[in-house]
Amino acid sequence: MSAFDHKKALADIPHKPGVYQYWDAEGTLIYIGKAKDLRNRVGSYFIQDNQLNGKTRVLVSRIRKITFTIVDTEIDAWLLENSLIKKHQPRYNIMLKDDKTYPWIIIKKEPFPRVFWTRKMVKDGSTYFGPYASVGMMHTILDLIKETYPLRTCNLPLTRPNIEGGKFKVCLEYQIGNCKGPCQAYQLEEDYNQNIEEIKDILNGKIGNVIKDVKQIIKNAVEELNFEYAHHYQKKLHVLEKYQSKSTVVNSSITNIDVVSIASDERYAFVNYLKIMNGSIIQTQTIEIKKRLDETDEELLTLAITEFRTKFNSTSKEIIVPFEIKLSDAGLKFTVPKLGEKKSLLELSQKNVLFFRKEKLNQYEKLNPDLRSERILTQMQKDLRLTRLPHHIECFDNSNFQGKYPVSAIVVFRDAKPSKKDYRHFNVKTVEGPNDFATMEEAVYRRYKRMLEEEQPLPQLIIIDGGKGQLSSAMSSLKKLGIEKQVTVIGIAKRLEELYYPGDSFPLYLDKKSETLKVIQQLRDEAHRFGITFHRKKRDQGTLKTELESIEGIGKTTADKLLRHFKSVKRIKEAEEQELSKVLNKSQVKTLLAYFNK
Repeated sequence: MSAFDHKKALADIPHKPGVYQYWDAEGTLIYIGKAKDLRNRVGSYFIQDNQLNGKTRVLVSRIRKITFTIVDTEIDAWLLENSLIKKHQPRYNIMLKDDKTYPWIIIKKEPFPRVFWTRKMVKDGSTYFGPYASVGMMHTILDLIKETYPLRTCNLPLTRPNIEGGKFKVCLEYQIGNCKGPCQAYQLEEDYNQNIEEIKDILNGKIGNVIKDVKQIIKNAVEELNFEYAHHYQKKLHVLEKYQSKSTVVNSSITNIDVVSIASDERYAFVNYLKIMNGSIIQTQTIEIKKRLDETDEELLTLAITEFRTKFNSTSKEIIVPFEIKLSDAGLKFTVPKLGEKKSLLELSQKNVLFFRKEKLNQYEKLNPDLRSERILTQMQKDLRLTRLPHHIECFDNSNFQGKYPVSAIVVFRDAKPSKKDYRHFNVKTVEGPNDFATMEEAVYRRYKRMLEEEQPLPQLIIIDGGKGQLSSAMSSLKKLGIEKQVTVIGIAKRLEELYYPGDSFPLYLDKKSETLKVIQQLRDEAHRFGITFHRKKRDQGTLKTELESIEGIGKTTADKLLRHFKSVKRIKEAEEQELSKVLNKSQVKTLLAYFNK
């Protein structure tokens, strides 16, 4: 297969905004992109390989033809890119995972229009509102309309000749007050259409206008002493205000604005969209995007914005975004709010997208538990600035009691989960007195000297429970063994959960809610638990042995024999003469019984 001459292809590409398409040897469209400057953008794919990520290098290696479409503005390129991706779905473009058919509210084009919901859009002149990503929200609005406006639900052809000819009779809906009987001219078309206009205002988020009109009707009715009419509209006003209180999120002066936010990781991105009219959220949706070429958050967000604005027929001139977007257009303004009500809207969108992301990832991880481990390890690698994924982590902790009975414990995590069969205890051999630093140095040295001798693989990460002193002691042992550059070592100080790196006097602080810190804390707590359990056992045995040795006639050897046989001081105290005689001579039995007042 002949190599692709990208220099020749670039010579034909202009420095203008547009959309470019990459084709492979079989003539298959494999990638579509947009650019403010086509030649510069396409040329950036053919820079030195070491500046491209792996997936992009594979894409570039398959390019055999480049085509492009010139447009007038960058915004036009943005819109064209979105429509072409949706039409052709190239292999290397991101995949929008949104295969649901969302419902719409329809106002049917007919005399005395019906209002109902549907999942199919038919180009018959009817007015559609939506789509509604939340079916519950849609039904709430329909319930409001049903409770406030008595509309017909039948599908009778209510033309003027049919009504005047008396072809229809009122049904049960009329009898129970859900319909005013337009089929028998009990309700005039003018009155019915007035209700439809108010419903359109509600669906467009202009509920404040409807409430204002209803209040004026009540005022006029009271002035005319028509209290029954006023009472009817007072009930309608109560329903409208109740709904408004639930849907209003900001000042009603904020109108016709789109809000978007994004949360992403190495494989997926999630984008939330809010459409605001008169301070109310009238549309909302969160979509999932599967990454293909390590796309940036800005690239993903701009593509999602196009998708949302097309789907929801948005005409807003302002879009609230979490960071600057390099798109320039006289008719569209991108705002990154710093405070105020627009900032509150962005925070609301971010809460939604983070919740959606958490729920989705939980679903994936339940189906495939390895995904959770991989995600946590990847996050740890990023947070702790590691060169490798920490599949194997070891944590050390020391315990002693007033300088006596010093022990060290090591716990092992594999793929972010405890590997209890690999836990180890160390009886300290070379340290006298309360010297925590020397104890740590001995434990680390013994652990990795043995691993090297047995040719076991070293961990990717070692955690030392303690501050700078313990960390320096651990590094001293690793240097003696010549492996200080083969593993990453960090110390965790208990008081403020500070993380220390060797040779760095400034600690690293992780978010208290981060999963990386939670794993480190779990390691530290598990090492402490494991070490304390062993330490208490050793201390109890030591205290008992000391007590036995203090009895006249019971020496070190005899004390050891008693402990091996009875296991605890309680059993020794409770033992009868016959049982003690199995271990001691008559003189020692008599002495021991006397000591315990038996």
